[in-house]
Amino acid sequence: MDVYKMFFLSGKERNCGQYSEVLWDCQSGSDSMMSQDSDKNTSKHPVNWLDLLQGIEVIVLDIEGTTTPITFVKDVLFPYVTEHLEDYLDDHWEEKKCQDDVRALRDQANLDKDLEGVVTIPEDIQGDSSSSKMSVKEAVMQSIRWLMAADRKVTALKQLQGHMWRSGYKDKTLVAQVYSDVLPAIKQWISDGKKVYIYSSGSVEAQKLLFGHTDNGSLLELFSGYFDTKIGSKVEKESYLKIAAEVGSEPGQILFLTDVTREALPASQAGLKTAIVVRDGNAPLTEDETKSYQQIKSFSELLPDDGEPLEKIQKQ
Repeated sequence: MDVYKMFFLSGKERNCGQYSEVLWDCQSGSDSMMSQDSDKNTSKHPVNWLDLLQGIEVIVLDIEGTTTPITFVKDVLFPYVTEHLEDYLDDHWEEKKCQDDVRALRDQANLDKDLEGVVTIPEDIQGDSSSSKMSVKEAVMQSIRWLMAADRKVTALKQLQGHMWRSGYKDKTLVAQVYSDVLPAIKQWISDGKKVYIYSSGSVEAQKLLFGHTDNGSLLELFSGYFDTKIGSKVEKESYLKIAAEVGSEPGQILFLTDVTREALPASQAGLKTAIVVRDGNAPLTEDETKSYQQIKSFSELLPDDGEPLEKIQKQ
């Protein structure tokens, strides 16, 4: 079986009424972008990197479009779920984890009952006929397809996707990749005494699967922790205040890197330093966004030119 190159998760969050949705901005692209140097045609420090890192104890990273290209979310991850969904449910239906996912999806459908096109999921009554079980299973598949087609960011969907992706990683159908500038930068930040966390719309399980199964091996030991939507939406100020409390640092001691201004805005409102990561394939910034946010094209822009530790440079 061919090995997919998985580029993952995190999402483009938007508010839709009372719901926050994930709009996967998957522009056209190819595997070749991974082999391209992210620093190409980029001045080393177009932002004041020393100012961004001054006083920073913690760096929080988005995933999609920040550490990892966004294109294969549409071309690999989503198709993996839709193509394997029926077989996955057939194989795992009686397992507790699968039934927990079904209950969560049923509860979500009930919350969404007033939305156009929502698919409700009937109760699976123990001891009921096989035809009834089949109807429940079919409703689950329809509900999942509707949620994915609507680009909904809901924990119930993310949880099931993470469980399915685990199977893909286990048999090496899915292999995660990160941009070439990410690993050296994280290692240097850690060497400088900083802690690095992940904050993604994807579940913590899915985050760990990604960084635990890259073509560079497992990177899990590099991260001090992971946050998902259980701590709050990425477009809400309160979420970043909660993260600051969790990591034990003042908001001004945290740098948040993301490719989405709708995430950077509430983070900055919470007091975090922010920078927008601009990479090939990411959604372009508007003129106003370009003027309002500091931007980097590579994590290497947040490293000293000569590789000296930040602490030593700050004392000069």
